[in-house]
Amino acid sequence: MGPAPQPPPPRTLLAAAHVVADPFRTVGDPDAPAAVDWDATLAFRRHLWALGLGVADAMDTAQRGMGLDWAAARELVRRSAAEAKAVGGHIACGVGTDQLVSPARTLAEVVTAYEEQLAVVEDCGAQPVLMASRALAALAAGPDDYAEVYGELLRQCSGPVVLHWLGPMFDPALTGYWGSTELDAATEAFLAVIAAYPGKVDGVKVSLLDAHREVALRRRLPDGVRCYTGDDLHYPELIDGDDQGFSHALLGAFDPLAPAAAEALRLLDEGDRKGFRALLDSTVELSRYLFRAPTRHYKTGVVFLAWLAGHQSHFTMVGGLHSARSLPHLARAYQLADGLGLFPDPGLARSRMASLLSLHGVNQ
Repeated sequence: MGPAPQPPPPRTLLAAAHVVADPFRTVGDPDAPAAVDWDATLAFRRHLWALGLGVADAMDTAQRGMGLDWAAARELVRRSAAEAKAVGGHIACGVGTDQLVSPARTLAEVVTAYEEQLAVVEDCGAQPVLMASRALAALAAGPDDYAEVYGELLRQCSGPVVLHWLGPMFDPALTGYWGSTELDAATEAFLAVIAAYPGKVDGVKVSLLDAHREVALRRRLPDGVRCYTGDDLHYPELIDGDDQGFSHALLGAFDPLAPAAAEALRLLDEGDRKGFRALLDSTVELSRYLFRAPTRHYKTGVVFLAWLAGHQSHFTMVGGLHSARSLPHLARAYQLADGLGLFPDPGLARSRMASLLSLHGVNQ
């Protein structure tokens, strides 16, 4: 008899979580202070932790830069980190520069803004995710400027952080990040920053929606640096991996797909790789639909499905972004999610979908 098969290495799956707006205080102005329903927002995070997933908070899915201002994001970090501590949940939180109300004039201003947010996240005990900065993208003249800013931050961070490379399909203001619109050159600059600060980078979150590029990058990461896929189109094969490695995950898609993602992870941990792939592969059609162009509006579908699933009492978003997708788009998202069995109460989801259609004059 040959040696017993070894269990697969553990994967870390984090769901980037949305925020629940307060419908009685929310206004349709992305520049207005965000009004958040804290009870419902934290309840959704407890739902994710109860499933066995980690939570990535105050990031793109939470509408950073698209309705969630820094004051609300700061409060979200504090509340979510305290909740994570209370329930023993894994939490990582976004660190950015979005408190800058006017364009930065110097790299030092960008660093100072990052430092303010980094201190909040570290003081709360959450793992920092250094998000891409619009202010830095607008100011940087080339790779050296990125190296200077990130180097200053990595030198002073108290523990390993996650570096986030968010592609322009999620935020056009981040075009040319890491100093070049040529992705090969940008990749070299990105890897150089990681290599220069051993022990300071836990992992990288790559959101370029290019599986081949992610795999190539993953294979070049220093030992001990994880790749957290942010590819909401190709995540099953990236998490599954190959004989040279695999990706962990930090995905907005795992907000609505959380029950399926958690079950798939359980199957993989039990050594059922075939079952893991079959289940996770079945969710890709819905994820790709939610993230179809303009990709940055995927958050509307995420919040819509949370409403249908009963995680919140209304379909309203900070900044008025519940209007960012069409009624036919939402109806198809409902059909796909229902087909996957994602709704704890299918009758409630059906009733809420019918009420939305009726509100828009659709006779059934």
